[in-house]
Amino acid sequence: MAKGEISVEEMEELREAFSKVDVDSNGYISTDELTELFKVANLPLPGYRVREIVQELSQTMDQNKDGKITFDEFVKVFHGLKSSEVAKTFRKAINKKEGICAVAGTSEQSGTQHSYSEEEKVAFVNWVNKALEKDPDCKHVLPMDPSSNDLFTAVGDGIILCKMINLSVPDTIDERTINKKKLTPFTIQENLNLALNSSSAIGCHVVNIGAEDLKEGRQHLVLGLLWQIIKIGLLADIEISRNEALIALLRDGENLEDLMKLSPEELLLRWANYHLEQAGSSKINNFSSDIKDSKAYYNILNQVAPKGDEEGIPPIAIDMSGLREKDDLKRAECMLDQADRLGCRQFVMPNDVVRGNPKLNLAFVANLFNKYPALKKPENQDIDWSSIEGETREERTFRNWMNSLGVNPRVNHLYGDLDDALVIFQLYEKIKVPVDWDKVNKPPYPKLGSNMKKLENCNYAVELGKKEAKFSLVGIAGQDLNEGNRTLTLALLWQLMRRYTLNILEDLGDGQKVNDDTIIRWVNDTLTEAGKNTISGFKDGSISSSMPVLDLIDAIQPGSIRYDLIKAEDLTDEEKLNNAKYAISMARKIGARVYALPEDLVEVKPKMVMTVFACLMARGMKRV
Repeated sequence: MAKGEISVEEMEELREAFSKVDVDSNGYISTDELTELFKVANLPLPGYRVREIVQELSQTMDQNKDGKITFDEFVKVFHGLKSSEVAKTFRKAINKKEGICAVAGTSEQSGTQHSYSEEEKVAFVNWVNKALEKDPDCKHVLPMDPSSNDLFTAVGDGIILCKMINLSVPDTIDERTINKKKLTPFTIQENLNLALNSSSAIGCHVVNIGAEDLKEGRQHLVLGLLWQIIKIGLLADIEISRNEALIALLRDGENLEDLMKLSPEELLLRWANYHLEQAGSSKINNFSSDIKDSKAYYNILNQVAPKGDEEGIPPIAIDMSGLREKDDLKRAECMLDQADRLGCRQFVMPNDVVRGNPKLNLAFVANLFNKYPALKKPENQDIDWSSIEGETREERTFRNWMNSLGVNPRVNHLYGDLDDALVIFQLYEKIKVPVDWDKVNKPPYPKLGSNMKKLENCNYAVELGKKEAKFSLVGIAGQDLNEGNRTLTLALLWQLMRRYTLNILEDLGDGQKVNDDTIIRWVNDTLTEAGKNTISGFKDGSISSSMPVLDLIDAIQPGSIRYDLIKAEDLTDEEKLNNAKYAISMARKIGARVYALPEDLVEVKPKMVMTVFACLMARGMKRV
């Protein structure tokens, strides 16, 4: 299929459609999920026709006949069937799931009508109301009425979004930079810049969302962004380095490395099955079709409810009599009453359980895990605890940067998730290095020889880096990428991120080549013009105080920095960090998409310092 035949807008829509079905972001959907989609789509078609369509789609799409449909297979078929009844029906199916509201107004480029889910809106409104109920800065918009469209106007000034980001990833936004009083169109714009650029920095995909969309309350975009922010917070602790008790989920014959490769969604499913096994109950394969009868939920609630064996935590007995209820909806209602006793009724209504809404059920289970994991860290197992280390700041920055660009599948573990180079190829395309996708092996890989397929990809990725991208990859082979060699993988990622950043500057500067010296020269000219001190380079010791960054922000947008909030000389480590937090948030607030972290400035990490100045230069060049 020629790449040029599908527009960027259409490609984005297909990706959005695919991700609606591929809720666990593993990069493929099963043929069963296709059937499921049609079942709930409420289409005006007889059952036999739905079966035919699914069969037709499955056969055409599932080109390697493994019962799994990858995004590429999905795109090929969708493209081939574009004008046929099947494709039209399929698109309708995705956008016509029960409870999905069509939004007035269509996308200008493609004429497609957008849609949003009423159930998701209700769930997110209730979650935000509860999360921010005691926050004095949100009193002007909370509580929101879940049955109205309050949410879409409430996010319009940016305050709620900023607060929710800080709840998901604490300390992302310096509270001093949020405009809270006497808001004007300009200060609202700043808040929305701050929210969007900070969302990006924590790994949300915000490529097609602008401040204007949020100000106007575009429903599908608001819900899409809010779900990403909420999900990042819900899944943050479902990670072994942050929760060592998860090691209890190791199965016979597995080692720690196997467990550490699992995504948060996979760990959550394993956690649910661990408790179901303890209860002597059947396992589940998903949080959609397998939980519709509420029976699995009943057993999990009964397992995790406090038994009174821990000091200071009173027992909570779960009433299991609702299991005898014949009607699925009534059984779900009884089950949620029990969840309420644990304070965990959030995200789902009885209907959402019975319909198996994958997104809301994932959120329901994640919230239950966060409150009642009911796991004990194994004492007697032979485990090398020292190998359980969290990711470094540098690793987190790269991972968030990649995810914010919308790579698929999402990167949860920097090295393990790059072992087939698929994400690297997507990053090459982002930096305008052409990838020959016919040379790329795509998942799912065969059981036998799967690593060989991945290694071939990694070899091609290194070859592209050397020949097409002209990267310096001395001593790097495909095997290093495939095996997750930290130093060498980071060297490639840094060059990708650097090129991405420089490309933005070159596009703004009519294609003129940009390097470190160009950036330093621009920074110093801008600082000198504003009567401020200059820097010698990205290793300049004065950057540790963040003053050069703050001065540059003030030079780009005069009067934006409140110098009374910062200390300029004789700084303690804490004061340096405070300045840096303020500087990073202020950069995002004036419109610079900065991925670096405050510590990078304090420790004067030259690579990350360079990206901060480059992003500010990009923002400065946009001045009219």
